[in-house]
Amino acid sequence: MKTTPNDTHVADIAAEIADHQARLTGDNIKFVFAQFTDIHGAAKGKLIPLTHLDDIVYPGAGFSGPSIWGTGLPRTGVRSEYYGRADLSTLQSMPWLPGYARVVLDGHVAGQPFTVCPRQILRKQVARLAARGWTLNAGLEPEFFLLQDKDGKIDSESGDTLDKPSYDTKSLLRRTSFLEKLTASLDACGLGVFQIDHEDASGQFEVNYKYADALKAADNFMLFKMAAHHIAEQEGLIFTMMPKPFADRPGSGLHFHLSIADADGKLIFGSAQDKSTDERGLGLSTIAYQFMAGLLEHAPALTALCAPTVNSYKRLMCGQSLSGTSWAPAFIGFGDNNRTTVARVVYQRIEWRLPDSSANPYLALAGVIAAGLDGIERALDPGQPVNRDIYEMTAAERDELGLQILPQNLGVAAEALKRDEVLAHALGEDFVHQFVNLKSAEWLEYSQHVSSWESARYMKQF
Repeated sequence: MKTTPNDTHVADIAAEIADHQARLTGDNIKFVFAQFTDIHGAAKGKLIPLTHLDDIVYPGAGFSGPSIWGTGLPRTGVRSEYYGRADLSTLQSMPWLPGYARVVLDGHVAGQPFTVCPRQILRKQVARLAARGWTLNAGLEPEFFLLQDKDGKIDSESGDTLDKPSYDTKSLLRRTSFLEKLTASLDACGLGVFQIDHEDASGQFEVNYKYADALKAADNFMLFKMAAHHIAEQEGLIFTMMPKPFADRPGSGLHFHLSIADADGKLIFGSAQDKSTDERGLGLSTIAYQFMAGLLEHAPALTALCAPTVNSYKRLMCGQSLSGTSWAPAFIGFGDNNRTTVARVVYQRIEWRLPDSSANPYLALAGVIAAGLDGIERALDPGQPVNRDIYEMTAAERDELGLQILPQNLGVAAEALKRDEVLAHALGEDFVHQFVNLKSAEWLEYSQHVSSWESARYMKQF
């Protein structure tokens, strides 16, 4: 497919660029941060003077391909250059950084959309939905830690020490300076923050903002992270979305609230008939059950995308938690408002509880769409809901219900993704090859590391 714009298109783009430059100049914007997301989910990019906005629309902002994680690009030749082309619909000021705006880039290599670019991978899955007249709406719920460095010890503020800190008003209000700046910035960008709370761990918080279509939801999440990191630094704090920074505290999730709308905006996951006639009675349509069945079918492979770090599995561990109460899923099942299952049905939507806060939102959402569509195309059935606390069950009770365990380390999860032919075909063999290689190497490096726990336990024992 040719991606070189024709003369008419060039004229239209030039006019649009001029309008954007005039608007942003009026807002005293001098630089644009041309931003893309690498395979690990980290924001990358470069600063472009506003006067050169046209350069990053076409041919795009140029980057050395091999310098970007997971591209697999060579050091020489036409395919060594990675071009990020600006999606002008994402161009907006960054209120927390006066004088600067941000625009999201789509990766291109050798004049074509780059198949290993996370945003291009999600675009492809969004297009599959659009072909059916559907839009996936996703509400992402980021959990994170706000910490501070005191004499080399990184921890929460000294007053945040309750045994059960969930919804603690005192600790929440001590962080109002950060939270007010973050909320004002996100609201100015159109995210619409509607809820902030102190989470289950000391130093842990959650910010909820309004849902959006899948691509915009991923863009918004990256904007949230960029804003939070910068504002935290301004406040002398450390913002982290490491899934489990403390062994004795709960980890941070990134739950996805999922629903599908048709071309008229009508939600198609809900069904009043289901509540009255289906023995499951969860208020979901047949399509919703099939979509959820696809998620459960591909849950082992999706774990690699939704829990993509070694540390992720300290959160997903199925054994006795050192942190007491855990809301992280370890078993594959669904239930009626059941937070102990990997899929929770609530308000005629599916809450996918597998992702943690280190997940690349583009890749995790792309995987969710691919898995859900497979469930619909094959008319899969998710079985019966589990409406009991899985954490309180015995192993025999879980076996009786057929509750299979999620991968318990990154190596197993990466292998599951490698074996999943449906997801590999949907997301792209090149991407899966790069991702699995990176994650397998990460797991191997960790496995070869000798930790302080091992030294303390074994040094004098043998």
